Amino acid sequence: MIDFNRIVDALQNDPAARNATLAGGGGFAAGLATSMLMGGSGRKFLGKAAKYGAIAAVGGLAYHAWQSHQRKSAGGAAAAGAPAPAGTAAPASLEYQAAPAGTAFLPAPDDAAAQEALGRALVRAMIAAAKADGKIDPGEKARIFERLSAMQLDADAKAFVFDELNAPLDLNAVVSGVASPEMAAEIYAASLVAIECETPAEAAYLKLLAARLGLAAPLVAEIHAAAGAPAPA
Repeated sequence: MIDFNRIVDALQNDPAARNATLAGGGGFAAGLATSMLMGGSGRKFLGKAAKYGAIAAVGGLAYHAWQSHQRKSAGGAAAAGAPAPAGTAAPASLEYQAAPAGTAFLPAPDDAAAQEALGRALVRAMIAAAKADGKIDPGEKARIFERLSAMQLDADAKAFVFDELNAPLDLNAVVSGVASPEMAAEIYAASLVAIECETPAEAAYLKLLAARLGLAAPLVAEIHAAAGAPAPA
């Protein structure tokens, strides 16, 4: 069984990645975690992952953005004379919390199959996003593999991450199996926190990903806002 929470926990607690984060370092040569999760939104995500668990943190980011998008959409409808739907009150804080368990954003704790399926999808999305600017050369990949080999992950988790790193960037694989609009938002959120979102290649990848996931531009903007990431191009 692939445990996404454990994979992110291993990345977060890798000493080399943590030191690079404190020094403001980046780039694939510094290790997978430094590359995937150490931009501004990535650091914010890691704090949430440590508090809630990685799946719940990604789900929470997407859930917060989704709710904000729904409230604003409802506000627009109300301004046009339509009644606002129930349950759209603004939250007390803009800091997103964990996604509610047993919802479309987070499977129930006892649903191991759904937890693993979502975890695999999120890891695949994060690694694909990290490949988006084409910076992984053979030497950098070797260093990533070396770092992962030393992390406290079981053989299945390491094999899954190795396979995803070795595979060519495949957007079809990232979007396949997305079963709901809520999961689509989570896939985008996971991709966003995995990168700096500063290069034209990364921006182009995220734009294409949003289109393939069928996400509305206002919702994408809310995900960026919730993650503390630059506004989408």
